[in-house]
Parts: sequence; C-alpha cells; structure tokens
Amino acid sequence: MTPPTPPTTLFLARHGQTVWHAENRYAGVSDVPLTDTGHAQAKALGRWAGAQPLDAVWTSPLSRAIATAEPTCRALGLTAHREDDLRECDFGVVEGRTLAEFEAADPAAAQAFRDDPVAHPFPGAENPRAAADRAAGALRRVAGTRPGGRILVVAHNTLLRLALCRLLGIPLADYRRVLPGLLNTAVTEIRLDGPHTALISLNVPCT
Repeated sequence: MTPPTPPTTLFLARHGQTVWHAENRYAGVSDVPLTDTGHAQAKALGRWAGAQPLDAVWTSPLSRAIATAEPTCRALGLTAHREDDLRECDFGVVEGRTLAEFEAADPAAAQAFRDDPVAHPFPGAENPRAAADRAAGALRRVAGTRPGGRILVVAHNTLLRLALCRLLGIPLADYRRVLPGLLNTAVTEIRLDGPHTALISLNVPCT
C-alpha cells in the first residue's frame, strides 16, 4: 500500500515596501522598486528565514518580490524559483493611483468596488476570480514540488488574499473585509494536504 503524501507547509510573505505602497498607490503589474524601508524589511525576513528549516524559495516574477527574497536566499544558500502566476493582479485604470484619486474621478465605480470588489473590479482590471484561480493553482504547483517540505513564497497583497480565500473556502467577495491587508514581509503559514488547506498563522511580522 502506497503511504500517504505528507502535507506541505507554505510560508506566504508579501514583498517589502515600495514607493507606491508607501503612498497607498496600487502597483499591480507595474514593476515598482523597493524603498530603503522595503530593503530593511527584506533583510528582516532573511533573518527570520535563516532560523527556519526551509527547503525552497519561490517568488513572483516582479522585481519587488525577487529583491525581497534575496536576503533569504543568501541566508539559506538557496536559489529562488520564479512562478509567473504569482504576479500581482492587474488593477487596470487604478495602476499607480490611490483609491481616493479614483473615487474623485468616478465615485460610483469606487463605491461599487467597495461594496463588492469581485463583482465590480476596477475598469480594465484582471478578473479577480481568474486571479484567485491562477494564484491558488500556482501555490498548489509550488507545494507539489516539495511534498512534505517547507517553502517560502514571496508574492503580493491582493493576489495572496485572493488565493487564501480560494484555498480556505472564503467567499471571494469578502477578501477585503476578512483579510483587510497583509503587512510587508509578514508571514502567513498554511498547510496543504491533498485538496485540503489549513491556516496555521496569519500576517505575523517577521521582526
């Protein structure tokens, strides 16, 4: 009889602070670099990771995620793998803008987004349901590379929240209410066991 595949533990971390995030602007697929604070946060994540028995590191293809993972890779002597489907959502017309700026230009659309961000995404934005599916699929593929392993995944705020909702069975429309935001380089631990996902900890600062 074949023994069951052991569960895989993923540590999900949002990248460090960027200029746009410091100003509360949507970065999405725009490749915005880390601030000095963001680099300091990345070093703190590296110190945390250096004390963990991690087997692998995976990142979004965007430079802010790659740079955030670099201190961890140095600490562990690992090379990060990149997964294109871990990129942030495309926020359409709101890329580079704040929600307040968008609201000033189109108050009805901004209110519709607040009421249900999945049914009423920003104009030109990626479909949140599709983003949730690609993110959850990416995390499952990453977990499948190291059955029973412990893997750090560095990605993005909205994408990770949508993925968590999809994996944990939380209605996607509630992602902003149930998961109001992930802190830069804070760690969320989940355990994937076949089709099942367990939330072990959420949004824990690494410092």
